[in-house]
Amino acid sequence: MTQPYLIEFPKLGDSTIGFISVTEELRSIPFEVKRTFWTYYTPESIVRGRHAHHLTEQVLVAAAGRIIVTTEMPDGTVNVHRLEDPHVGLYVPPCTWHTMQYSHSAVQLVFASHPYDEQDYIRRYDQFREVWKA
Repeated sequence: MTQPYLIEFPKLGDSTIGFISVTEELRSIPFEVKRTFWTYYTPESIVRGRHAHHLTEQVLVAAAGRIIVTTEMPDGTVNVHRLEDPHVGLYVPPCTWHTMQYSHSAVQLVFASHPYDEQDYIRRYDQFREVWKA
């Protein structure tokens, strides 16, 4: 099973003029993007996510601020990822329980492999553990 991993997008420019990161035709994303969304102004005390997907793959990018992403695989492997560079994304495969906690100024950009479908979500942790028993 594929583990979450970081994707580095090109970082062009320098500190005197600023930077731009680009992915042409979304080639840096390891799947066809069918949905894009972003979250912002999330209070620091709130933990979002708290779900897994049956099919959807995602790449999470902290376009601004800091996002702490905790992932858990069906085999119990837990990783914590600190996203704070806008040229770095985190690939989150299907079957991965994930939570996110944001700095107040964080803007999270998400590329997803499927359109929104409530049936694709597992929102209860005990159900996640049951569906993907190691």
